[in-house]
Amino acid sequence: MDIKLSTCFIAVHDHDKALAFYRDILGLEVRDDVGFEGMRWVTVGSPAQPDVSIVLEPPLADPNASAEDRQAMAELLAKGLLRGVLFETDDCDATFERISAAGGEVLQEPVDQPYGVRDCAFRDPSGNMLRFNQPRTSSPSGA
Repeated sequence: MDIKLSTCFIAVHDHDKALAFYRDILGLEVRDDVGFEGMRWVTVGSPAQPDVSIVLEPPLADPNASAEDRQAMAELLAKGLLRGVLFETDDCDATFERISAAGGEVLQEPVDQPYGVRDCAFRDPSGNMLRFNQPRTSSPSGA
């Protein structure tokens, strides 16, 4: 029996700002944009991985959640305390330069990690941390 990842979810407070980041800066493709009962879900993904999607969803999109729970999630999101996504790249330094030049909020410049990758980190417009790693078996640009 095979088990594969198909979809993961990232909470965002503003879909238009999220699209400007995920589509225009990261280069992910928009696969779906759905509105329902006053909420919006946008699905994006890498053209290199057509079978894996990221859904950009409102914080706590559960219709049964209380107003207090929704507020608590919005506050955690605003503080950057919710988890994001780990992306793999074949050139961490070039990825870092492209995202930072486009105005991405830098959390960590590229660094070799003791667990076998070179990585960097950014925050998306909603405060989610996104890490970009490159296995150290690949050479960074200019090396």
